[in-house]
Amino acid sequence: MELDLILKIIFGIGFLVAIYAIIKNLDIIKIILIYFKDKLLRK
Repeated sequence: MELDLILKIIFGIGFLVAIYAIIKNLDIIKIILIYFKDKLLRK
């Protein structure tokens, strides 16, 4: 029983960390796309 609870907690924390990393990467990707769009439209 305790091992099952510990595994659930570990997977839950891992899931939250994965979602956080994906959201941070989406922000970085958006910034890069906006930068390239501005460079292309400026020419």
